[in-house]
Amino acid sequence: MFRFLSGFIAAIVIVVLAGFLWLRLGFMDARADAPESALERAVAMPALDASVRRHASQLQNPVAVTDDNLVAGMKIYQNHCAGCHGDIHQPHGALGDSLYPRAPQFLEDAPDMPEYQNFHIIQHGIRLSGMPASRNSLKEEEIWQVTTFLSHMDKLPPQVSDQWKMAAAGGH
Repeated sequence: MFRFLSGFIAAIVIVVLAGFLWLRLGFMDARADAPESALERAVAMPALDASVRRHASQLQNPVAVTDDNLVAGMKIYQNHCAGCHGDIHQPHGALGDSLYPRAPQFLEDAPDMPEYQNFHIIQHGIRLSGMPASRNSLKEEEIWQVTTFLSHMDKLPPQVSDQWKMAAAGGH
């Protein structure tokens, strides 16, 4: 039994060491424009989702869903987010495919995470992805406004949608 257990532990150590060396010696292709591997698809996104679930405080959104807050969130989104995540005129963000992992395209697939998780991602960013932490460039209320906009972007009131069309066309 001791020999079996020793062999089993040695095998685990060897596999972990081999994986570490594979990464550390540069065998993993780090180019953002390289296709993702099956291992990355199976590990990276579930790990990100688990991390956000674990670390995001379950805060209640203090921003009311009003036209004024939706417009304020839309303006922040248009100025800070649309280049990667798309907007009403260009549903597929120009920079989104240049990043790795690819930036979610919110007009093609609206965000469906709880608001507190979106708030956490906007506030703290996502390491090694191109998604910046906005806590030093936006006030907390502004982060909540863009969070509110994201939660409602697929069901905006007509007047907010019209203002977004103007802002996306460069008419602010």
